[in-house]
Amino acid sequence: MLEQPTADEIQNQLLARIAAGDLQALSGFYDQTATPLFSVALRILRDQSEAEEVIQDVFVQIWEKASTFDPVLGSAFHWALSIARHRAIDRVRSRERRSRLTDELQAAGAAEVAAASAPDRDALHSEEAGAVRSALQSLPAEQRQSIEMAFFGGLSHPEIAEALHEPLGTIKARIRRGLLKLREVLEVCA
Repeated sequence: MLEQPTADEIQNQLLARIAAGDLQALSGFYDQTATPLFSVALRILRDQSEAEEVIQDVFVQIWEKASTFDPVLGSAFHWALSIARHRAIDRVRSRERRSRLTDELQAAGAAEVAAASAPDRDALHSEEAGAVRSALQSLPAEQRQSIEMAFFGGLSHPEIAEALHEPLGTIKARIRRGLLKLREVLEVCA
């Protein structure tokens, strides 16, 4: 009597086929793992649309990195689970950084308004707002536009992508690179 392969063995075989460029294997692996991976991402992020984006990113990474999977180190499912968990945590950290930057930008904007309405107030606030404005102006136009749409226009990444007719990943990358550059510029100014 032939022994049936275990779920781990099947998933290991699917990852080997994915590493060879087999899209059907990716579809099979998705069918077997997407629901529990989504569940983990949702528990971490507490936002369905963000969890969906994370899972999309996870399967892109699985497609690109399947050749790095080593079954000696663990099961294919746990490897994918680790990717999903790390992606979700990265998203939470990114959200927190974005929130801090938004608070800093709003505080700088409020300081600018206060300085304009009361010229005798501390000139430091005006300098901070000027530094933020200058830092924004130092960004490439695409990054500046995406950041302004997100933080001042209140648009989500998918809304920005749609408005600019750009892929979502491009918008995310522009905003991330722009925020990192803003941080660098503002740290130098501090």
